[in-house]
Amino acid sequence: MKNNINRVVLVGTGYVGASYAFAMLNQGLAEELVLVDLNKDKAEGDAMDLCHGLPFVSTPTKIWFGDYSDCKDADIVVITAGANQKPGETRLDLVEKNTNIFKGIVSEVMKSGFDGIFMVATNPVDILTYATWKFSGLPKHRIIGSGTILDTARFRFLLSDYFSIDPRNVHAYIIGEHGDTELPVWSNANIGLKHISEFIEENENYAHEDLENIFVNVRDAAYQIINKKGATYYGIAMGLARLTKAILNNENSILTISAHLDGQYGESDVYIGVPAVINRDGIREIIELEISEDEKKKFKYSASVLKDIIKSANL
Repeated sequence: MKNNINRVVLVGTGYVGASYAFAMLNQGLAEELVLVDLNKDKAEGDAMDLCHGLPFVSTPTKIWFGDYSDCKDADIVVITAGANQKPGETRLDLVEKNTNIFKGIVSEVMKSGFDGIFMVATNPVDILTYATWKFSGLPKHRIIGSGTILDTARFRFLLSDYFSIDPRNVHAYIIGEHGDTELPVWSNANIGLKHISEFIEENENYAHEDLENIFVNVRDAAYQIINKKGATYYGIAMGLARLTKAILNNENSILTISAHLDGQYGESDVYIGVPAVINRDGIREIIELEISEDEKKKFKYSASVLKDIIKSANL
C-alpha cells in the first residue's frame, strides 16, 4: 500500500469495465480509481461522467483517465479489455484473439513496476487468468479470475426464486470452467442449514426434476442475455466489485473464483472456478469440497477441456 490509499486501475472501459467503475463509485470501495483504455476518448469521457456523480456519493473517490504508468502504485489491476463474445460464439472461441491482447496489456502493466493483485474478467476467463499468471511472473495467489462468481450468483438467484427464499440464504456453488462444462455442486447445496433435497421432500410444490432445468438456465444465461441485448455486464460488474471489496477490506471471504490448482480436486496446473478464501494477499487458500463421484467426473472433464486449450495456446 502506498500512503494507505487504495488504488485500483481498470484496464478496459467497455460495457463490463464501465459498469464495474460505476459499481465501485456507488459502493465507495477505493480512494483512487484509474481508467485505462485503448480508446482514450471513451476512457476520458467515462472518467468525466463518473466524476460528475461524486457530489452524490458518501465516500470521497479520486477518478481519472490514466495510462499504464499509474499501475505502479496500484493495489489491484482489473482487466476487462478484450474482444467480446458474439451471438453464437462460445467463450472458448475468443482464446487466440484475447490471449494476444493480454500479452500486450500485462507486459505494459508489469513495465510500470506493478506488484499488486491482478483481477481478470475477460473471457475465456480461466484461460486468460492462466495467461496473466504466465505473462506477469507474479505468484499465482495474486492472479485471480472472476471464475464462476457470476454463475454461482445466477445459481443462487434462480434457486431462491424457485424456493421463495432470500438469495443471501442460499448456499450453493457452480464450479469448473466459466462456460459450457461448468457444473452445479448439488451435494453441497443448502438453504440456510438444510439441504435442498430436504426442502423438496417436505413440499409437494417442489420436484427434483426441476433442478436440472434451473442449472441449464444458469449455464446458458449468458447466451440468453447476449441474444436479447448483445452483452452481459451488470451482474459480472457487481461480482467484480464484491471481489474487490473482499481484497481491499482483507475480509477472508469465500468466493468462487478462478484459482490455480496444485493438487486440489485431483488437478494441477490449471486455473478453474472453485471456492476460495480471498483477502488482502489475494487467494489465501482454496476450499476443497467433498463432492460426489459424478461431480468429480464432471469437474475432471471440465479441467481437461481447459488444459487442452492451454496446451493448444502454447501457454
